[in-house]
Amino acid sequence: MTDDIATESDGTERGGATGYAAIIGQHLALPIRDYFQIVEQEPLPAQLAGLVARFEAAVAAQGEVVAFDFRSDIIKALPALRTFALSLVGDVSRADDLVQETFVKAWANQTRFRPGTNFTAWLFTILRNQFYSELRKNRREVEDVDGTHASQMTSLSDQEDASTLKVVWKQLGTLPAAQRQALLLVGAEGHTYEEAATKLGCQVGTVKSRVSRARSSLLDTLGVVVAGQAPAP
Repeated sequence: MTDDIATESDGTERGGATGYAAIIGQHLALPIRDYFQIVEQEPLPAQLAGLVARFEAAVAAQGEVVAFDFRSDIIKALPALRTFALSLVGDVSRADDLVQETFVKAWANQTRFRPGTNFTAWLFTILRNQFYSELRKNRREVEDVDGTHASQMTSLSDQEDASTLKVVWKQLGTLPAAQRQALLLVGAEGHTYEEAATKLGCQVGTVKSRVSRARSSLLDTLGVVVAGQAPAP
């Protein structure tokens, strides 16, 4: 990863001694796995903690209580899961709804989780499948008039959880630094676009643009994988 001063296509300057990553966000410039390992050890931001509270309330409404181990596991996975959700839908509110639905489905199907396998990868698969299901119901959201692309999106099996997670990690790690930082601030750390803009020293529209470009990059990569081809180098 490099944090040298550079100019994006929108003319904004990133990096340098005055950049957010150089002042209080050095962890944002770490390799993606190292970044999430650090985030996992930190208290959940209020926005993400609210998602856990919503999930617990939904479970309580059914007369059940979320087991401690299950709660601990979803809290650990939440920053990465929400980043993935934001990458897929590009909207904070929709991303939160997608994460919430993922938690509910994971809870309802927890007996299907194989102990000893990657819990975060399992959650990624549930979230991915839910996203694809929503796409099929709302095909107007993608340029896929005949449904060909949407139908291809179901070709990955649940047994390929780890492969999907690996591809997502790789793509997030190869995003331009400015795009990655914007995506992580809004997705993993729960900042609003306005807060992220203040921390990054740029306009709100610039943050939204960077998140949008990051999303497009990830969707392109996932589309290649789902079609049964190797990810682009």
